[in-house]
Amino acid sequence: MDFAPTAKVGALRQKLADFMERFVYPNERTYYEQIEASGDKHHRPKILEELKARAKEAGLWNLFLPDPAYGAGLTNLEYAPLAEVMGRVLWASEVFNCAAPDTGNMEILAQFGTEAQKKRWLEPLLDGRIRSGFSMTEPMAAGSDPTQMQTTAVRDGSSYVVTGRKWFTTGAMHAAVFIVVAVTDANAPRHRRVSLFLVPRDSPGVTVVRAVPVYGAISSSGECEVAFDKVRVPTSDLLGGEGEGFAVSQARLGPGRIHHCMRAVGMSDRAVELMARRAKARIVVGGPLGDKQMVQDLVAKSRIEVHAARLVVLHAAWKMDTAGKKDAWPEISMAKVLCAQTACRVLDRAIQVHGALGVTDDVPLAAMWRYARILRLGDGADEVHKVKIAEHEFRRWP
Repeated sequence: MDFAPTAKVGALRQKLADFMERFVYPNERTYYEQIEASGDKHHRPKILEELKARAKEAGLWNLFLPDPAYGAGLTNLEYAPLAEVMGRVLWASEVFNCAAPDTGNMEILAQFGTEAQKKRWLEPLLDGRIRSGFSMTEPMAAGSDPTQMQTTAVRDGSSYVVTGRKWFTTGAMHAAVFIVVAVTDANAPRHRRVSLFLVPRDSPGVTVVRAVPVYGAISSSGECEVAFDKVRVPTSDLLGGEGEGFAVSQARLGPGRIHHCMRAVGMSDRAVELMARRAKARIVVGGPLGDKQMVQDLVAKSRIEVHAARLVVLHAAWKMDTAGKKDAWPEISMAKVLCAQTACRVLDRAIQVHGALGVTDDVPLAAMWRYARILRLGDGADEVHKVKIAEHEFRRWP
């Protein structure tokens, strides 16, 4: 295993880091200030669109897609250091058209979509002209048990009728289309019960009910509750075959999980940087805070944990590239658990070192912690991944 970046990736990473230094970090607060000034929590700030245009012009666009027909043609291992750089600012990934849930939706559209579906939805997503949502989680069903899913899609002639309620559909406030997971055959085997549907947001019967507050905050794009009331969906908008929803979703969630891990490493790395800078600059009882051994312990532990998390992510990405997503699932699950928990711990320490400032929005730590805490639930709770890891170990040692 050689995790050293190739010359191509090294050049891309430097270009991306330079872009972040010149345009993203100086505008980190501008993004939120423009939303606040608009009076609309779901306002799309002007600075975001300006930076997207700059990134596209610079060739820093769709870096996540491994298929060179659609993106940069990078492997998972090659993409990892780039995603880490983007993860250092919560909203930066969208600047480069590399933000969830669009990334996962584009991947499965590229892999499973018909030519008509690609023309209608994939092309504008690749161009950054629209955004999308992935509607899987439901308020009244345990997300870790797909057999409890209640949203249904009933075949009626040349259409399906979709009825149900979803929530935590990220990006719904700005989405043009939702990929909806719905039960098409409740009596089928566990992994053949559901199918995926492309549902335009403006379809009759689709209602974005609300943006769900997360730790009291509402994001611009929203973590939304969405109602589907007898929404008629043409059979041509079935994504993949009927009953293939679980398989297609897993094809989406594998890369999605590792992308979240890559960004979490970047977020954690920046937290260590901010913690160290604060400890050096803050004077307490006649000397820098960084002279206190307790604070040195916080910084050192954090750096050790971030370095370990990075290596686990790189190994999982390498395994995906060399053995395939299916065989790499234990490594992906381990990375998912480790990176989310590491980010929570490191950010908590960074907040502590910053004192009262750390819990404000004057620095990005509180918002980052909120995102990291969500990550321990999103794309599979820690406990679900740990159960699967344990089962894998039991099979290894008869």
